[in-house]
Amino acid sequence: MPMTARERVLAAINHRQPDRVPVDFGAHRSSGIMAIAYRKLRMHLGLSDTPIRVYDMVQQLAIVDEDVRQRFGVDAIELGRGFCNEDRFWKPWRLPDGSDCLIPAWIDVRKEGDDWILRSSTGRPVGVQKPGMLYFDSIHWPYLDNVPDDLSQMPEAMKEIIWATPSPPGPGADLLAGAKALRASTDRAIIGLFGGNLIEWGQNLCRNDGFLMLLAAEPETAHKLLDRVTEIHLINLEKYLGAVGPYIDIILFGDDLGMQTGPQISPKMYHEFFFPRHRALWQRAKQLANVKVMLHCCGGVRPLFEDLIAAGLDTINPVQISCDGMNAAGLKKDFGSRLCFWGGGCDTRHVLPSGTPAQVREHVLGQLATFSPGGGFVFQQVHNIMADVPPENIVAMFDAVSEFNR
Repeated sequence: MPMTARERVLAAINHRQPDRVPVDFGAHRSSGIMAIAYRKLRMHLGLSDTPIRVYDMVQQLAIVDEDVRQRFGVDAIELGRGFCNEDRFWKPWRLPDGSDCLIPAWIDVRKEGDDWILRSSTGRPVGVQKPGMLYFDSIHWPYLDNVPDDLSQMPEAMKEIIWATPSPPGPGADLLAGAKALRASTDRAIIGLFGGNLIEWGQNLCRNDGFLMLLAAEPETAHKLLDRVTEIHLINLEKYLGAVGPYIDIILFGDDLGMQTGPQISPKMYHEFFFPRHRALWQRAKQLANVKVMLHCCGGVRPLFEDLIAAGLDTINPVQISCDGMNAAGLKKDFGSRLCFWGGGCDTRHVLPSGTPAQVREHVLGQLATFSPGGGFVFQQVHNIMADVPPENIVAMFDAVSEFNR
């Protein structure tokens, strides 16, 4: 008998061969599509001219609608899709290409001269989109000048970074009710986007260069900062899974540990600063709920896989196959029985934006043949589909998955 979408995804994560390769498109903030490209995709598919809803203002990602999920056979969905479906939660805005869209009504974004300025819940300018930019860039780091001795006010500082946009008001913020409703309405695997970032919170607070220098030059201060971040995450994790734990299948953490050429930090430094804290967070999540732990982690992070697995990681995305050490065959051979690869299905750096549909198809079929045997693989392109990707290439990518599954 055919599996349900949820059964298919969980079989893959548990390294059992599913009835077909499960597919993700838009079930988290790194498997989606920029709003500009999404409008073109809907037009190419001949779908209705529905308003484009931008749920991630910084990356300008569109909500992938149900008709598109059906067209591409998507097996996973983000918990947030259960919220804020009423018109009153959205307001009009204009994308950088001049096309209209909707953005969350509670987002504070203002035109100042030629620039759009994004403000935090405290009203502080935290991001800018200058003419010609397709996204917002960070302009404020609370601990850029120094890390304070007293970190008791860190939660307030966390509200003043680019990712800390205000929360939805009123009934749309009813986490438990929304989670129950979504679970009752779908058989797709549900992903709860928790975050729980460590290196990225250090970089959000101190700026990338500042935090990396802190790790190297002031390790005691770095440990103190990371202890406080972890403490806050654990408190929030208890609240989050206390509400939605029974209604999600996967909890998504995030930490971009890698670059094109390898990890941002040495494996030794990862083991000292981040391994014990990741382990504490991920093991606690599994104690609180029957969930699989996923990590969003870009870059060439193969040298960290042994520690990530030992810390309790079940699945990793986006599997950036164009980076050093991230060859699909090598990853599958060395880690395929212990780690589920949620991604790596199509190279979004070179192939998807620049190839022909035929080249996209050939590439995707090769990735599927490598990653899919024995489970341990959920198809996702490597990270979000950018604004310049031709819609015919997007269709060729997903149609290749359907062809492989047949």
